[in-house]
Amino acid sequence: MVQKELIVAEGYRPISSVWEGNDGDLIENMLQFYASIAPEPILDATYNKGRFWKGSPRNVVSMDINPKFNPMIVGDNRVMAGVPDGAFGTVVYDPPHVGPQGRDKSSKKFDEDFGATVACGKEQDWSLSYLYPPFLEQAKRVLKPDGLLLAKITDMVNSHRSKWSHCDFMRMADEAGFTVCDLIIKIRSGPMTSTKWSTAHHARKRHCFWIICRNSSRCER
Repeated sequence: MVQKELIVAEGYRPISSVWEGNDGDLIENMLQFYASIAPEPILDATYNKGRFWKGSPRNVVSMDINPKFNPMIVGDNRVMAGVPDGAFGTVVYDPPHVGPQGRDKSSKKFDEDFGATVACGKEQDWSLSYLYPPFLEQAKRVLKPDGLLLAKITDMVNSHRSKWSHCDFMRMADEAGFTVCDLIIKIRSGPMTSTKWSTAHHARKRHCFWIICRNSSRCER
């Protein structure tokens, strides 16, 4: 029996579809694996405290709507006023993951960590997906041709129904002119829970998705 050998191209490092490490390390791996042009400068459109970039040497331009985080650009990522066209090799996006209905009031950091401050009621169909189209339009504008869009998206349960945010994002990205290239499942150590609900009738989620899109009509380098 002839044993087949895996032939790895010089400089090639495979990436797993499931990631159990931290976001910063995953982003660095995605930049190295998927970028077909220089990935910098990078626009982090939802910078917050900048935890993705702790210890990173990358050239990152920070944007956040909240001035208390001292971003380089204070602004709404659905507008990106004053940000020039075609300026970035990568845009990173980590939008709110739950609405105010799901906030854990026992944790002072919950709103900051999960963005549970944005309207997510009946008028929004109990979903946060309405945030995506205006952002995607701006991301398309400020990215260079063949640039990457890396989006961290978490599904949610609201009004007793599952809301498949990652499916919405991929569909909307395609409609905005991106090519959705890949999907990585990131696992965290424990599920996101809320003290508001003692009993859950859906699986306690301990994963999210990183969606990789290219500002191009194709994914291949």
